[in-house]
Amino acid sequence: MFQSRVFASILKRNKGASIINNAITNLRGTKTTPFNHLRDIHQQQNPSSRSFLYGFKSLSKGHNCQYVPSSTRKMSTVAASVGSESKEGLRLLVNGGPKAQKMVGIWLFGSAAWVFSMVILGGVTRLTRSGLSMTDWKFTGGLPPLSNEDWLIEFEKYKQSPEYKIVNKGMNVEDFKFIYWMEYAHRMWGRGLGIIFALPFSLFLRKGYVTVRLGAKLCGLFALGAGQGLIGWWMVKSGLEEPASEYAQPRVSPYRLAAHLTSAFVIYSGLFWTALSVVMPEPPAESLAWVRGAAKVKRLALPVSLIVGVTAVSGAFVAGNDAGHAFNTFPKMGDTWIPDDIFDLKPVIRNFFENTSTVQVICLYNLSILEL
Repeated sequence: MFQSRVFASILKRNKGASIINNAITNLRGTKTTPFNHLRDIHQQQNPSSRSFLYGFKSLSKGHNCQYVPSSTRKMSTVAASVGSESKEGLRLLVNGGPKAQKMVGIWLFGSAAWVFSMVILGGVTRLTRSGLSMTDWKFTGGLPPLSNEDWLIEFEKYKQSPEYKIVNKGMNVEDFKFIYWMEYAHRMWGRGLGIIFALPFSLFLRKGYVTVRLGAKLCGLFALGAGQGLIGWWMVKSGLEEPASEYAQPRVSPYRLAAHLTSAFVIYSGLFWTALSVVMPEPPAESLAWVRGAAKVKRLALPVSLIVGVTAVSGAFVAGNDAGHAFNTFPKMGDTWIPDDIFDLKPVIRNFFENTSTVQVICLYNLSILEL
């Protein structure tokens, strides 16, 4: 029944009835080749029916196949090839499949969050004026005082520092314990980050998850983290030195404080960016949509990142110079919008790092720009 309907359709398109009859004879068992002749003639008259005749020939032979137009087959092939190229073209930083990619991503995001918490803890340590309570430093750290004798020994060390003599003279042991614990927690929290970073890194290396490109980035970040401890002690040591005059309060160098904070931001940004690169691999450079999207983001991200960076660094100089006490009004600085003494120091470049008025203006007005 199906074959008769098909032949009726063909008869409407072709006027050569005798040729069709020869084709029917061939289908019934004749081993001549008029069907091929019919196919050639019909294709010349109606090329679009070529794929149909191929499907019909298969049906006539008893094959259980499904007719798929050639155009559809070509589109499917192209789509499949494009999909495979997109998947294979991704610049993966992790071997081992999606599971390994997820594990490494979670580890890196967790490390970035740890660094962020360290920045907050460091700010609290500075606000409580606890940073100079520990007068020595060891790379691997050590146990805190566990007995009254140990506490008295540490307290005697602190009494020799300029901060005790000028700022905290008369402090008792109990008050000293508070500032000591704050600084101790800040230092040990940093050492804990080193362990949390190094152990999973070693495990992922052993399992072969880490590519060469990712391994180079992570080694660089680990080196920065180790150096951060040295920068921190370099900063604290500047606050243990005698101030320039007896009227000046002891404080850490604003340059070293800015270096310490900037290093922390670099480590945090590097970890966060690397984590994003792991969970969202970069498409190939030939991806036009990705290039256009990245260009749009870049136009906004670069200026915003620059303003945020300048604001953060200027904030470190505000803290290092105690510039926050210079003016307690905003947006005006006292009675004027811009203080008169912002360029009093010579050479002029010093004003951007040591002049309390200048560093406060830079920090506050940059914050205003970000809020807008």
